[in-house]
Amino acid sequence: MSPPTPAYSLNPDTELMELLDRVAQRDALALKALYEHTSSKLYGLAVRVVGNREWAEDVLQEAFMTIWRAAGDYRATLSPPMAWLGLIVRSRGLDFLRRRTADRSGVTQELDEVMAETLEGDSPNPMDTTHASQQAWALHQCMGRLDNRQREVVSLAYLRDLSHGELAEQLKLPLGTVKTWIRRGLEQLRTCMARFA
Repeated sequence: MSPPTPAYSLNPDTELMELLDRVAQRDALALKALYEHTSSKLYGLAVRVVGNREWAEDVLQEAFMTIWRAAGDYRATLSPPMAWLGLIVRSRGLDFLRRRTADRSGVTQELDEVMAETLEGDSPNPMDTTHASQQAWALHQCMGRLDNRQREVVSLAYLRDLSHGELAEQLKLPLGTVKTWIRRGLEQLRTCMARFA
């Protein structure tokens, strides 16, 4: 059960930003409140990224350890708090999969190259998390410019770590079509992300 919302904070983003400010000051109660407010959504994201509920629990724990360390780097002017928290969960989830999966599909490796700077998180440089927020915003803008089919296949390949063949089977499309959409989508993402760099 989540704690009552303060009367002066009608906007959930405002409340989350205030909690992040308090977490940055090493307020453990604020971290607990942040967890209570956001963990169910972030857990759902973790499940989608790693595809396993037990792994998602580990990912969520790692993500909140990162949030504890990096809360001072959050900048409200760069991204909404849930987007920033989601980026951390996604990053920790992908790190988790990398540790467990030696054989990764080529499309995920390609997208990792496009996203490499977006997903940095444990670097000692305090600007990295702020940079990641900017990159997350840029990625969101660039993904929005892809047509629906390209966005779907790139998102599925990235979030679910599916091979070209698995994507073709899941989407009931010819393998060549899936490969073309992914290649074109990644080319457009590279071009678009380069404009924000």
